[in-house]
Amino acid sequence: MPAESFTLGAAQIEPVYHDKEGTLNKTCRYIEQAGNEGVDLLVFPETYFPGYPYWRGSVSIPRWTDLMVELQKNSLHVEDEAVAILGEVAAEADVHVALGTNELSDRAGSETIYNSIFYFDRGGDLVGRHRKLMPTQEERAIWGRGDPSSLQTYDTDIGQLGGLICFENHMTLSKAALTAMGEEIHAAVWPGFWEQHGHPGDKSRAETAEAVDTCDIYPAMREYAFETQSFVAACSAYMSEDVPEGFTEEELGFNVAAGGSMLINPAGIVKAGPLIGEEGLLTADFERDERRATKAYFDAMGHYTRWDAVSLSISDETLEPARRKDGSMGVQQNGQLSAATAQTLAEEHDVSIEAVEEIADAVADRQ
Repeated sequence: MPAESFTLGAAQIEPVYHDKEGTLNKTCRYIEQAGNEGVDLLVFPETYFPGYPYWRGSVSIPRWTDLMVELQKNSLHVEDEAVAILGEVAAEADVHVALGTNELSDRAGSETIYNSIFYFDRGGDLVGRHRKLMPTQEERAIWGRGDPSSLQTYDTDIGQLGGLICFENHMTLSKAALTAMGEEIHAAVWPGFWEQHGHPGDKSRAETAEAVDTCDIYPAMREYAFETQSFVAACSAYMSEDVPEGFTEEELGFNVAAGGSMLINPAGIVKAGPLIGEEGLLTADFERDERRATKAYFDAMGHYTRWDAVSLSISDETLEPARRKDGSMGVQQNGQLSAATAQTLAEEHDVSIEAVEEIADAVADRQ
């Protein structure tokens, strides 16, 4: 059974912008600090590693290209030594980590970057990742679209953990999907906190806590917690007023990194934050009874839902760059599994090729 009490943390800290090694060192220090403070789950902001591209839309195409190459070189890859180091530090600190990162594709031949969350367990294992399904507005020139299969939750000793990135937290069906998967603790990552001036396309960096009156993040996170009865750790990016080396202030025209992190219970009550205008490690203690009490009144996965009235279809597809003309992957025109695919499946599942082919034939016979 999950722990009856636990501590959530939001690492609202400034990355060493566009610097993988510098950001890695700083990340490790904060994971260690979180461990010393008894944090069970530590969440980092959207693309914290090695910083959100606040230069999007503010630079020329040649400059954009140079910055994209720089971002490729400083993003995390699942097989990076930096990922292994982060896992080791998480294990030593005994902390679950949800790390917002620019992720370099692990598909052979690709240099595409994704907006991702990496999930590390207490043992330091990278147990999964979520890629933002649809980059927002100009972000589509930066990141690729995520696989539907990355929309999932993870079993931990403090509860079922899931997460979404920025405006995904406004997407009704994505929220419903995580709820249907049993999500209990939600990691929400954002690129900052802002004042809205009439619509989402007209916003500016928050200067004071009064920004809660217009910033969509504040009501969205409270509502997410209440409507799903989840504990929410919302972590927002922070950048100081110092312009990072190699940039001009004008180039970082979309810099909304004012922080704004919050920790919220399943009744939508903000127990810590929003922390605005400063770097910090935000923490709060929670009890599972806070969730039980809310669910006793309003249970989105139990007595208050009607699956017969409204249902949801969830895809677990992984997007692939190539398919055969019949629409299949690794299946020949005669319906038999290709030798190459059989070999790959045998290696992945540590079984004989003969066993894979026998199962494939049995499935084909039943179709």
